[in-house]
Amino acid sequence: MENREDGYIDYFAILGLPIDAKPGEVRKEYRRRMKNLVCEIAEVEITEERRSRYLLEMAQLNAAFMILSDSALREAYWNERNGLIELEAAWCAAVEAGQPEAEQLRRDFDRRIRDFLSRYIEETMLDAGRNKECVEASNWDMAHERHAFRILRHYRQTLYQQILERLPYVHVTPPQVNWEERAKTVAAILAERN
Repeated sequence: MENREDGYIDYFAILGLPIDAKPGEVRKEYRRRMKNLVCEIAEVEITEERRSRYLLEMAQLNAAFMILSDSALREAYWNERNGLIELEAAWCAAVEAGQPEAEQLRRDFDRRIRDFLSRYIEETMLDAGRNKECVEASNWDMAHERHAFRILRHYRQTLYQQILERLPYVHVTPPQVNWEERAKTVAAILAERN
């Protein structure tokens, strides 16, 4: 079975912290990782591919700091994330068991996953770039935000597709082709043309 947590952004993992990390630990680890990233950026030639990767990493670190250093944001994010993982499992189980509520679970999941990814990828990452402490640590500015907007939208869509690929939206059945009938039809079409 695939990992049910794939595709749900884990800000604790981005900072390499346990879920019970204190705000001071979050701040310390964020600053350490951001300093390393800024130093790395300064040492390499920036190509379009590298710029995209670095902007995404900076946005992730900024959002991780903003969410995990605020206990209310952290709790809301973590509860919503875990609720989605549980809803995905319930929906898959309902589909496997052939339960009639599977369709309603699918609708609920689809609505909630879109909201979650929009909120915690695009919105939060862009908002974090306006946070005073994040701006100070990352040198994030309006130029970063303009470029990041497209990158974050693509990243959100990539995560959404990653989640969808493992879900039971549609069961594809192999086509039932009667090759003899098809051959007769093709022969009749060709005979009409001659």
